Amino acid sequence: MPERIAFRMNLHPGQAAEYEKRHDEIFPELVTLLRDAGISDYSIWLDPEDHHLFAILTRSDDHRTDELPEQEIMKRWWKFMSDIMEGHADNSPVVVPLKRVFHLA
Repeated sequence: MPERIAFRMNLHPGQAAEYEKRHDEIFPELVTLLRDAGISDYSIWLDPEDHHLFAILTRSDDHRTDELPEQEIMKRWWKFMSDIMEGHADNSPVVVPLKRVFHLA
């Protein structure tokens, strides 16, 4: 059964418009990579008061999301985004997993 996961990231203050612009122009090959890894229905939301980004996605039972950090296009995207959001030394975003506490189906 597909799994929905949610996580939080941190955007640098004043970067909301740039973050949205870059996602409007997301690398087509990154979209393909994410879909091929089993990701679908992926949304990112912004809390403008504290600059937190909240993401939720669905991944298939046979997903390969663990392989994404190894992919060159993923590394290129992280580097592209590293100046506007909180990240690690390898440019990957700081991600805080979120626990679902309620679901109304």
